[in-house]
Amino acid sequence: MNTEVYEALAAIDGFNEIMSETLVIKRLGGLTNRNYRIDCERGSFVLRLAGEGTSDYIDRKAEFCNASIASKAGVNAEIVHFNVDNGTMLCRYIDNAKTMDIEGLRDLNALRRTGKAFRQLHDCGQDFQGRFELFEQVEQYLGVLRDLNAELPEGFTEVQKAAEQVREALSQHSLPSKPCHCDPMVENCVDNGKQMFIIDFEYAGNNDPMWDLGDISVEGDFTDEQDHVFLEAYFGHSPDAFDVGRMVMYKAMCDLLWTLWGVVQHANKNPVDDFWAYAVGRLERCRKLMASDEFLRHLEAVKQGPV
Repeated sequence: MNTEVYEALAAIDGFNEIMSETLVIKRLGGLTNRNYRIDCERGSFVLRLAGEGTSDYIDRKAEFCNASIASKAGVNAEIVHFNVDNGTMLCRYIDNAKTMDIEGLRDLNALRRTGKAFRQLHDCGQDFQGRFELFEQVEQYLGVLRDLNAELPEGFTEVQKAAEQVREALSQHSLPSKPCHCDPMVENCVDNGKQMFIIDFEYAGNNDPMWDLGDISVEGDFTDEQDHVFLEAYFGHSPDAFDVGRMVMYKAMCDLLWTLWGVVQHANKNPVDDFWAYAVGRLERCRKLMASDEFLRHLEAVKQGPV
């Protein structure tokens, strides 16, 4: 008997009278939150129970606003209930849909649907609440870790210093901010074969749209060919060197940022995964990319700006 699920549903209008014996509950994946598929006489839904400590760095009011905008834009699942005080969310289940894994997302047709979905989100025409600024977010996580008296992985300080050249290059030719997901893990993409949906807007905010593209590329471990197919679907034409370069910059920077996120999870004793190993692996991948000749070539393209 899953007491926390029953208690959460009991607090939602329209669900508090559903008999427990008519519910079918299935645990779904998730790194920080507890997610469940709920089948009952009212239909199929996904219940999200927020993870311990997430209120330290997630603005639930902003999440509700942004997730609702994405739903109205046809990109996100329909939101049935959202409690901004504790982060409990109930969404309608997307019929005939499959949660993506790396292999599934790297299919070229799935990649094309993903590129179009992100363009649909970025062009929805309504600003999100809040702003996701990469280097401010880095400082915020560092502040949380200082408060927790947490240890950083070996070599982080050196990589952080090297990232200053990226920060400078990106600021030379900034792009207009767009409503962005900002945390496009592969599992946050849900495909029904006709349309790719993007779910879980906890970290969303107005941002450089190329962040989303670089982040999903590194999460999906895309090859150069897959990057090209993805970007071509997003832009509707072949990307230029400046756009590819910005994407590569954000590939490195998202690993830098999520290194710190992983350390926060480790410091908060999140039992779902070995978050210290996750953080160390992220940092090493960031370091390797930034040390490559390819990265330096893309850095120069970003410095030169759009053609």
